Amino acid sequence: MAKTLEEIKGHAQAKAAPQPAEAARPAPTLSVDLKRLGFISLGLGLFFLFYLLPPLPPAVDPAGKVFELSRQGQMALGLFLLAGIWWVFEVIPIGATALAIGIFQALFGIRPADTAFRDFMDPSVLFILGSLMVGLAFTKVGLTKRLAYKMLQVTGENTRMILLGVFVVTVALTHIMAHTAVAATMFPILMAILALYGTKEGETSRFGKALTIGMAYAAGAGSLITLLGAARGIVALGFFKQITGKEISFAHYTQVMFLYGWVMMFLIWLFLTFWYKPEKDRIPGLREKVKELSASLGPVSRQEIFVGLSVAVVVLILATQNFIPALKNLNKSAIMLVLGLLFFLTRVFTVEDLEKKIPWNIVLLFGGAMSIGFALWQTGAAQWIAVHWLSMFKHAPWLVFVLAIFFLVMVMTNFIMNVAAIAITLPVALIIAGYLGVNPELILWTSLAAAGLPFCLLVGAAPNAIAYESKQFSAGEFFIVGIPMSLIALALVAVFALAVWPLLGVPALVK
Repeated sequence: MAKTLEEIKGHAQAKAAPQPAEAARPAPTLSVDLKRLGFISLGLGLFFLFYLLPPLPPAVDPAGKVFELSRQGQMALGLFLLAGIWWVFEVIPIGATALAIGIFQALFGIRPADTAFRDFMDPSVLFILGSLMVGLAFTKVGLTKRLAYKMLQVTGENTRMILLGVFVVTVALTHIMAHTAVAATMFPILMAILALYGTKEGETSRFGKALTIGMAYAAGAGSLITLLGAARGIVALGFFKQITGKEISFAHYTQVMFLYGWVMMFLIWLFLTFWYKPEKDRIPGLREKVKELSASLGPVSRQEIFVGLSVAVVVLILATQNFIPALKNLNKSAIMLVLGLLFFLTRVFTVEDLEKKIPWNIVLLFGGAMSIGFALWQTGAAQWIAVHWLSMFKHAPWLVFVLAIFFLVMVMTNFIMNVAAIAITLPVALIIAGYLGVNPELILWTSLAAAGLPFCLLVGAAPNAIAYESKQFSAGEFFIVGIPMSLIALALVAVFALAVWPLLGVPALVK
């Protein structure tokens, strides 16, 4: 027995003793990402710079109106820069940066905490959540695969034609429904196309980047064409009528913006097929494979019909809401969320689907975007920027002034609601336009064109953030490709202001 105890004791000691391999293993080292720390520090440094600076000088518009920058507005500018740097370089998850926006406002007294965090549940954010639920329902019942296969049968095996087909469908849909809903509908179709291309989950490809970024850009371009593509058009026309007394009809709006939106889409396609040239020119056998996969889906199920009809009814309500008095007072977000509730009641998806498949990081991102946008607006910081910038061009040639308006709205709409960007810029721009003899209608179309094309930041528009969920590109890549695309949009506005819009009854100058 003693011998047995000795053996047991020796065996236990041998197990407890470090093995040679373990003894030789080096101690873990703490790796430091200096680049990440640098951008974190840069963002914080800019915020505290504006926090510590003495009061900045007021802005004065050409009519002599003075715009003082409040202490809260000055800090909001610093927070605006911090958020931009952290979002572009993804120093922390984009949803976490969004939370930081609310936290900084509350800690430093930029706005009260209940106000800053209430914006995270703004109706616009809930509309995006409803749109994501629509995309989830389409995927769950199999409609996305069916739609993707039908589209690929038309576009064929050429990868460039596949990209063009996706962009054309995206733009066409935005003629009749909001670009956020279009992006949510198209996103699962893009993922199905990527799977057929051969891109596995977790992998990226140049084709995938062009496909997803291009869908977001095309949704923005398409949303310019009719008043149904986005709320900004209705708001801008309301401001324009209030300031100038001139009413713009639905038909005239589409007549002026139709060509710009479609030309912009083709330029997006040409540029992205150059910037992100697909790895494959063709996908051999795709047409036959798609036919087989489409046949394997069988006949359209009752669930597919139910989801399709439900979404069609909601889209019809949203599309006609501005023209039917009985529907005008219905909140767009509530209408969209009815779909989510209906899909729960009919068990199209479950709460587990909502927890696992809704990108809550994106929902938080837009909550933060709304919060910083309202902070800039309510503290007067955005108006201060607009007056300072546009006043610099009060003696400039008319084309330079028009391009300055486009540039300002485009930059602002990357950070704040495009509706707010127009509301801030349009009144100041119209005052200065009077001094230069510029047609106020040209200012309207220029502002609208810029407000629909936030090509640099994910927070600029919901389609940008929805495309990001594909994990095909980083926020930094989106920012880099957005710079030349923004310059292309700027050049296109110059061409339209000089040569196209005058032919449509919008001369550059008024007598």
